[in-house]
Amino acid sequence: MLLLAVLSSAQPFTLPKLPFTYEAYAPNIDAQTMEIHLTKHHQAYVNNLNKAIKGTSFESASLEEILLSLPSEGQEAVRNNAGGHYNHSLFWEILAPKAMQGSCSPSLMNAINMTFGSMDSLKKALFSAASTRFGSGWAWLILKPNRTLCVVSTANQDNPLMRFSIERGIPILGIDVWEHAYYLNYQNRRADYLTAVWELLDWQKVSEKYTQANSNEALFKALGNPKKIKKSRP
Repeated sequence: MLLLAVLSSAQPFTLPKLPFTYEAYAPNIDAQTMEIHLTKHHQAYVNNLNKAIKGTSFESASLEEILLSLPSEGQEAVRNNAGGHYNHSLFWEILAPKAMQGSCSPSLMNAINMTFGSMDSLKKALFSAASTRFGSGWAWLILKPNRTLCVVSTANQDNPLMRFSIERGIPILGIDVWEHAYYLNYQNRRADYLTAVWELLDWQKVSEKYTQANSNEALFKALGNPKKIKKSRP
C-alpha cells in the first residue's frame, strides 16, 4: 500500500524476496529463469538505480515520486532502472503457483466485465498488447484516474505511471515480455510464455492491487500534478 509521508533520511532501494521458492513456479517458469531474472536482472536495476540517484534530488524520493516526476528527456539511467525496479517488484507480487492462488474479487470481476465483457476478453486484450509489443517491454492492466480499467503496453522498462505512456494510470497487473523473462524455456515462443504466465496470475493479489489503487486519491492526483505527492518508500 502506498503511504503518504516522506522518510526523514533516504535508504537505498533493495531487492524484494520472491513469495515462493524458485522451483514453485515450474513448469510454467523454470527455476533457473526465476533465479536469474531476480538475482541478476532485477538486482542490476536496483544497484544501478541507487547509483543513478546518489547526490540528486531523487535520492530522498519514493519510487513512485521518481517515476511520476521524470522529465520528458534526459535522466535515462534513472528512468530505466527505476522502471525496472518498480515493474519487476509488481510482477513478483502477482505471480503464484496454482495451489496458492486466490480468486478474483467481485468488485474487480465486475470492473473487468464492464470494460472487457469477460475475463476471456481481458486475456485476449493482454495477450494482444504483449505479443505485439516490438522488442522488449511490458503489457499492463491499469486503473485510470476515471476509475476505469485499461490494457496498455510500454516499451523497455517504462510503465503507465510515467508521462511517456499513451494511457496513464496505476498498474495492477504487469506481464514482462523481455526475452530474459522466458528465453531459457520458451526461446522465441512468446505466445507459449504468455499462456504459461496467465496460469500463474494470482487474482487475489491483483484484486488487492485494484482495491488499493481505487482508494489512492493522492496518486491519481499526482498523475496530473506529480509535485503534489509525498510518500515513503515501501
